[in-house]
Amino acid sequence: MKKIFVFLALAVSMALITSCDDTTDTIGGSLIPDNDKLVVSTDSFDVSSKTIPAGNVIPRTSTGYLGKMTDAETNTQVTANFMTQFHVLDNYQMTVADSITSRDASKNIIADSCEIRLFYKGSYGDSLAQMKLTAYELNKPVEEGITYRSNFDPIANNYVRTNGGIAVNRSYTLTDLTEPDSVRKTSNYVKNINIKLNDQYTDKDGVIYNNFGTYLMRKYQSNPTAFRNSYHFLHEICPGFYFKITDGEGSMAKIEQAQINIYYRAKKGTSEKETFTKLVGTEEVLQLTNFSNDQAKLQDLIKETGHTYLKTPAGLFTQLTLPITDILAGHENDTINSAKIEIKRVNNNASSTYNFGIPQNVLMLPADSVETFFAKTRLNDNKTSFLASYNTTKNSYIFNNISGLISFFKQAKSPRSENWGKVVLVPVELQTTTTGSGASQKTTVNMISNQMGLSSTKLLGNTSAGNGLRITVVYSKFNNN
Repeated sequence: MKKIFVFLALAVSMALITSCDDTTDTIGGSLIPDNDKLVVSTDSFDVSSKTIPAGNVIPRTSTGYLGKMTDAETNTQVTANFMTQFHVLDNYQMTVADSITSRDASKNIIADSCEIRLFYKGSYGDSLAQMKLTAYELNKPVEEGITYRSNFDPIANNYVRTNGGIAVNRSYTLTDLTEPDSVRKTSNYVKNINIKLNDQYTDKDGVIYNNFGTYLMRKYQSNPTAFRNSYHFLHEICPGFYFKITDGEGSMAKIEQAQINIYYRAKKGTSEKETFTKLVGTEEVLQLTNFSNDQAKLQDLIKETGHTYLKTPAGLFTQLTLPITDILAGHENDTINSAKIEIKRVNNNASSTYNFGIPQNVLMLPADSVETFFAKTRLNDNKTSFLASYNTTKNSYIFNNISGLISFFKQAKSPRSENWGKVVLVPVELQTTTTGSGASQKTTVNMISNQMGLSSTKLLGNTSAGNGLRITVVYSKFNNN
């Protein structure tokens, strides 16, 4: 008999989700024996919250960031510096030496010019803000297989070459006014930051070249096996580059691809033509962004009351303390059918054209599980980890049923962690796959990672009882339990 009424319990739960302290003592009427009647009730409880530092998070994104901006809402500054390696296709080939006509006075092969282009499709801030960077040549490759965090600094960790390596300064605006309109307005134009590498270059062996492109060309001609794949190229020829913001504020580029272009002339049939070869920084090789936040200002934000914060990248999270003891009191043997919490957003009143965006997806998980969740690239299981998307209509994040978290804390063994009952809200990026179409269309989350783009918002909470941050719980039990 009891199995039949499981479905009834769920249906009644949904009907009562918005009520408080109601009890349905007569469900089923004469169809159910008195000792077998299902009892469904609801209750709601205050949830406390506070802002906590995100710390140095694990970034897992193919997008790099470069720039410096100040969040208008919180008046906090964030700087992003970008490191990239360059990918070489297996069995990469350059133009044969006999066909290359770019030569110096001694008839040695040279590159006419060389550059790095940092291509970006999206950006934050003012595209005309004057910025300045320094492009540093790495001394050794940043190796794969290591978990790097958002504060990884190639300079501080001695990855940047100091004995005569490249250190090119470049002033730029994201809208490259050095490019004519006829170029920037073409359909195939991709916005980019262009860094010229045409100065004299000295390699680690002390050999001098007229530019970095010439170095790469001659290395290929003398040792093409070093270009046969990315591993050998990184360890024998070019470990990569680090781009550090040195001045300016007001923009940040979302780097999609880095590319070394080497320009030279070569014979093609009976004529001579300008040509180029390229080496590309893609997700096949390591790319990292070093983020730096104003830590003193973040601490000031943590101390504020009346609200909490979500702030990315590597800025601030919100921690909730679920009243587990109160939720379970008098319901130790009941089934918790649902537990709903809505976290309302406090509107941003900053009058800036360049306000940071609102986090679109938020992950809730136990405070003690934050580190392992991202380190092990887990997905939300709707048992102890839950996703909510920003609801534009209600201006909030709604977690419709986190009952699994209550069960998780209920089952925790003694001695309990100091974080028992505490969960953390983390802004995240989702990688998804969509299959089917129309009514059968289905979107599957393939990866969840810390959000590394610029976002910021205040959330209701962090006040005394009655702040509106509450959890509503639906219980059920059979009358004879």
